[in-house]
Amino acid sequence: MAAYVVYPSKEQEKVIQAFFDALGISFQKQEDDILPQHVFEGILKGQEDIKEGRTVSLEDFKKGLLSAK
Repeated sequence: MAAYVVYPSKEQEKVIQAFFDALGISFQKQEDDILPQHVFEGILKGQEDIKEGRTVSLEDFKKGLLSAK
């Protein structure tokens, strides 16, 4: 079974729900308690950075932060 995440406007939401109902597709509506798309994209970018070795230690980060003041 596949799951789809969509972010419709209020008008689009009505059409999507009618479409699912007409085809007998079960669905769950979740309110805005999930993370926005840009947050997911940032997480994926961070994971890719880690895979590519683009990281700094916490100590180096603290040193850089203190030297920026």
